[in-house]
Amino acid sequence: MVKISADSTCDLSPELVKRYHVVINPLYINNEQGSYRDGVDITPEDIFVYFEQTGKLFTTSAASVSDYTMLFESLTADGSELVHITISAEMSSCYQNACIAAQEVGNVYVVDSKNLSTGMGHIVIEAAILAQKGASGEEIKREMDALTPYVDASFVLEKLNYLYKGGRCSAVASLGANLLKLKPCIEVKDGKMGVGKKYRGSLEKVLLEYVKDRLYGKEDICADRIFVTHCGCDRKIVDPVKKEVASCMDFEEMLETTAGCTVSSHCGPHTLGILYIRKKEKD
Repeated sequence: MVKISADSTCDLSPELVKRYHVVINPLYINNEQGSYRDGVDITPEDIFVYFEQTGKLFTTSAASVSDYTMLFESLTADGSELVHITISAEMSSCYQNACIAAQEVGNVYVVDSKNLSTGMGHIVIEAAILAQKGASGEEIKREMDALTPYVDASFVLEKLNYLYKGGRCSAVASLGANLLKLKPCIEVKDGKMGVGKKYRGSLEKVLLEYVKDRLYGKEDICADRIFVTHCGCDRKIVDPVKKEVASCMDFEEMLETTAGCTVSSHCGPHTLGILYIRKKEKD
């Protein structure tokens, strides 16, 4: 038997976690008062309220080697193999820590998703599907390592306040973007976050343009599943996006999820992304 576990940064909904029998390992969200487990002791709303009240951000930190060791030992105690999927090694030390723990415990295969949020969530679900089909831990890791380059993950940010406060963009860039009402698209490539197209206008208008840019007329996208993942967006923003996605392409599943504390603490409220898998290149 092969079990699947993942870092909390995969941003899968409780329903999806239950459907695919995934065990979630929380990262840590920190401030001067203490350290909190992502999705257990703290929510994105707590992060937004804290920033509004204090002007300060929470920081994030990786799960420790001992955290992973305890998790891996508990899940393999019955003789099962385990595949654990982490947030990108370029963004966190989670992968490194998980690999150390896996060597100590044995029967554990660690996959670097080279992504975050539901970009990582795609890898978790695909791994779970293979486990349900009877694939071995080694086979699942090999398949997931081959799949990670084909996950397309991006988000549009309403403002740069959180990135600026977190030291991820300059004050000049933040001021310029806010004055011009620019809304940057953050893309994940090779495991790293970078800035893509910069949109201008209202968030509602920008998001519809963003969806068309990512999906319209594209023939290299797998139609199995797409995530619409957001933090702090209300229905008047999310529903038109989902309608636009459906008009651009007929996906078998369109899954709406809420971004967890890690994405929220870096990107801030009113962030939204669409995340999907591209078709593998033919040999």
